[in-house]
Amino acid sequence: MINLEMDQKLIGLSEGLLENLEFAHKRFQYSKEKGVRGDFHEEVKPFADQVKGATDSWREAASNWVGENRPKNLHVNQIETAADYLEVLSVHAFFPETSKKRFLDQIQSVEYILNSLILAIQQTGGQK
Repeated sequence: MINLEMDQKLIGLSEGLLENLEFAHKRFQYSKEKGVRGDFHEEVKPFADQVKGATDSWREAASNWVGENRPKNLHVNQIETAADYLEVLSVHAFFPETSKKRFLDQIQSVEYILNSLILAIQQTGGQK
């Protein structure tokens, strides 16, 4: 029972990070289109701090889950990379000078890893 609860919590954390990623993507598009930088104290720092907290919880839970369950196409180093990218994206989304290609590549990478983890958990029995 505890494993099922932990699996559900990890799915919830992953889905929350997908929402943060979607917000970052939209905010990035706005920054690029308007050429407007986000206000550091009003926008950037609060969002980055919130993402950092969620990412830290996710990183630990996801690394433990992947280490224990060893899904075929997901490895602990991918979890670490996704967590690092999430933290970078949460800041870079607010700056028009951010490289569009790099930003979109990192978004795509994180999205893939988050969705792969959710799918792997669901396939091992942690279904909603």
